[in-house]
Amino acid sequence: MGSAARDLPDIERLRLRALVTADTGAAAPLHADDYQLITPNGSELTKDDYLRAIESGQLRYRVFEAVSDIAVLGDAPVAVLRYQARISFDEGPGLICWHTDCYRQRDNRWQVVWSQATAIA
Repeated sequence: MGSAARDLPDIERLRLRALVTADTGAAAPLHADDYQLITPNGSELTKDDYLRAIESGQLRYRVFEAVSDIAVLGDAPVAVLRYQARISFDEGPGLICWHTDCYRQRDNRWQVVWSQATAIA
């Protein structure tokens, strides 16, 4: 088992917890400076836009968790994660989506570079 398959599922879960708790201090180093998120509605957010929205409370996750195994394809320096996630912004059930993350390893540190979420109808 390569380092990506061993380490990245735990790193991704740590990142999701930081986003839910709005701990941008913990989340920031897990995101590359050139990070981009494509949301289920097709919006594009940069790292700064995303973390600023979380920090300000404009974007507030109540739940963001993997609800399937986190599959890992590849190994250092680039690996891709794919899993089903439940995302909720309020007390409602939220939505289930496919979530895909592209991670890059630099200076022995994994950082997410791209994320894409696709809602499951």
